[in-house]
Amino acid sequence: MPDPIDTLQDPAGRLDAAYRAVATRMRALDVYNPALEVEAIGFAPWEGSWLGVMLTPWFMNLALLPREPARWLPLAVGAKRHYAFPAGRYEFVGANDAAIGEFQVCSLFSPLHEFTDHPTARLVATLAREALFDPANAETPEALSAELTPAPQGAAAAPGPLAQLEARLDAPMSKRDFLRARFIGGNDGDRG
Repeated sequence: MPDPIDTLQDPAGRLDAAYRAVATRMRALDVYNPALEVEAIGFAPWEGSWLGVMLTPWFMNLALLPREPARWLPLAVGAKRHYAFPAGRYEFVGANDAAIGEFQVCSLFSPLHEFTDHPTARLVATLAREALFDPANAETPEALSAELTPAPQGAAAAPGPLAQLEARLDAPMSKRDFLRARFIGGNDGDRG
């Protein structure tokens, strides 16, 4: 009879405890949103790791932690690695904490002042994680080349930054745009 795969427990409880301890020190900082709580959201197995979203009053990150130690790909603190999801490639940064251990994060939001309540932030975290696995959110080569095409000569000047932001906020938003934070003007070509 083969040995079962050595797996580590769901890290949600460990993450919650570690970040709740940090939250007491963060309260006095401007990045802290008192309407939010610490919560590890949606951690589930993915590619030999645990993948979920860590929500705190000061950031929302995708987080990868070891699940199957033999399959875990270590990453030095501060080093970067891209992972491919059906929605595209996303950059994760290596981290390590005495209470958490080794983990990797991909920032979604920081700070979180645009969130007025915890249920809304939790919903956004859940939807962001789900959107990673929807191929409809992937950048297409046509969309990427269209963004790089220069305007024809004689075309009207582009609107200013404030007008562009207002137009983005008023325009319908796809899951891809939401996941890539395009509503705030982000277009991180390195992640797609």
